[in-house]
Amino acid sequence: MVTRCNLAELVSYANKLMDIAAFDDYAPNGLQLEGAAAVTKVVSGVTASLALIEAAIEAEADVLLVHHGYFWRGEDSCITGIKKRRIKKLLENDISLLAYHLPLDAHPLYGNNAQLAKILGLVRKPTPEGASLPAWVSCGELSRSMLAHEFSQHLETILGRTPLYLPGGDEKITRIAWCTGGAQSYFEQLAKLGFDAYLSGEVSEQTTHIAREYGVHYFAAGHHATERYGVQALAEHLKSHFEIEHQFIDIENPV
Repeated sequence: MVTRCNLAELVSYANKLMDIAAFDDYAPNGLQLEGAAAVTKVVSGVTASLALIEAAIEAEADVLLVHHGYFWRGEDSCITGIKKRRIKKLLENDISLLAYHLPLDAHPLYGNNAQLAKILGLVRKPTPEGASLPAWVSCGELSRSMLAHEFSQHLETILGRTPLYLPGGDEKITRIAWCTGGAQSYFEQLAKLGFDAYLSGEVSEQTTHIAREYGVHYFAAGHHATERYGVQALAEHLKSHFEIEHQFIDIENPV
């Protein structure tokens, strides 16, 4: 027997769960494109690319749930080119697009940082006193101290991607901060707080010099690779709550 739920109820529940009103984000959170009123299956993925949309169509999804959706602040608002092709595919197939950006990074249970910590064995600790960090940056410790090269190998084993490792300081890592995706801009602030290492998805030219001069290890483990887990956790929760189907589709991305 196929179980269905109402789209409006699913969106309302997910919006409250993700506390979207608490975030001034770069794109709208929640329902970005409205499809069928009844939902039997959610497909989740990292980015609403054409490849993911086509895979969701093949999987007979009613809702596509992603971390990176559409309508980013500052982008061209015209529906042309690849934006037209993506949106046309979704509308033609009556598939809703549901997207959560910063709320999904920050959520303490289903968020990207929380889920990354879970699979890597990172223990979240309170933000150091006096530090001013956003909710989507996590501070903590390794569940057991590791040498830097051991942690680099650990990342490769778990995430299936060789991280870019920028050495700094002593080899041993205990205290670590992390933020999935493109969060290298927080590195210097965290380096000043005395962490042994910082883990994120991306890296910039100046990151190398910050690592060397502050003596703090930096690991860029991939934007896509670090952000595959929150959307899966959220979709699995929705599956359980509404008794609907869920399928995660991973579109390979080396970045």
